[in-house]
Amino acid sequence: MPVIHLVRHAQGVHNTSEEALKLRDPELTDLGREQCAALAGAFPFQDAVTHVVASPFRRTLYTALLAFEPALRRTSSRVVALSLIQEVSTLPCDVGSPVAKLRGEFGDRVDLDGLPDDWYAKPRGGRYAPEMDKLQARSREARVWLRDLARDDAHVVVVSHGGFLHFLTGDWEGIDPNRGECVRLDEQISGYWRRKRPDEGC
Repeated sequence: MPVIHLVRHAQGVHNTSEEALKLRDPELTDLGREQCAALAGAFPFQDAVTHVVASPFRRTLYTALLAFEPALRRTSSRVVALSLIQEVSTLPCDVGSPVAKLRGEFGDRVDLDGLPDDWYAKPRGGRYAPEMDKLQARSREARVWLRDLARDDAHVVVVSHGGFLHFLTGDWEGIDPNRGECVRLDEQISGYWRRKRPDEGC
């Protein structure tokens, strides 16, 4: 029976202050790297993992590489970058890097072959726009993609973002729609992240 493990990325630089939300595609903090090391040691299924899939943001790719390094080493496999599971807003911290830059930074450790050149563009009405119908459609597409990957006894690790994981799972427990967490417009998303504590980040 296949198993899918959902993981929110470790602490990124953008999680440290409101000002840091203005940084495009930030990296992990030192604490974030420590969190990855702790997860690598505590995750009980490193020997069972068959696939590691991550949002193409730097913080999610580093989380995947560091936290699941034992599984990747054992299987001699790469992290697969999947644009469908990227974060939802258009804040600078939620705008990714060009594919060429990611190739230069991650080399052959990450499979970027399926990543469109414009994967980080979120124009109104576009595939990755922070609009409810687009987010729901993207979530459905991601679930189908993961279902097709997770065959037989596969153990798939998915490293994504706090905001998007709500859409992927359909789990909205504890979410107050009056504060903008139930996304309708990009302005609500941006306002929501600004109201959160920095250490809760997206």
